[in-house]
Amino acid sequence: MRTRSQSRNSNRQQQQVPPTFVEPFNLVEPIENQAPPVVTMDDNRTMAQLLEAPTEGYEDGIVVPDITAENFELKHGLLTLVQNKQFFGHDKEDPHAHIRYFNKITSTMKFPNVPSTSVKLMLFPFSLEGAAWIWLEKEPPRSILTWDDLVLKFINKFFPPSKTTNLRNEITRFQQRFDETFYEAWD
Repeated sequence: MRTRSQSRNSNRQQQQVPPTFVEPFNLVEPIENQAPPVVTMDDNRTMAQLLEAPTEGYEDGIVVPDITAENFELKHGLLTLVQNKQFFGHDKEDPHAHIRYFNKITSTMKFPNVPSTSVKLMLFPFSLEGAAWIWLEKEPPRSILTWDDLVLKFINKFFPPSKTTNLRNEITRFQQRFDETFYEAWD
């Protein structure tokens, strides 16, 4: 028969966990003058090169020809004139009117030894905002080489041939009955 103290001691012995041995962890101290090893990948770039931010693909869609004139500078007033009437790309805006206005503004300035098309290509992005600006930013890099390319792409985007067809169909299908006014029929 066991006494209370013996049973307590036997319980403690059962609860005791045998000591576990932990192997020592060896830290290799780096040598101060030794550079870390260079790890390369399959494409032979170092880790530092892989971590660099990409710089490709940030070119503009518009290619402005080189300007060889000395002391060429776009004046702040010209930029302000262009930005005063920006095109946003809304359905109710007329891209043809925007091009006419833009041509009128840019024709007021002449720069010696600088083609007017170069000036137009430089200034046109300043005349856009909102959806129109997003459209120009999404154009593939270096895809617009001339002023005519730019006008064609701009008009086709914001006044596509389907819109012209729809408007023509609305006009040709317009009917006015004898008992209604023109306003009532158009409404």
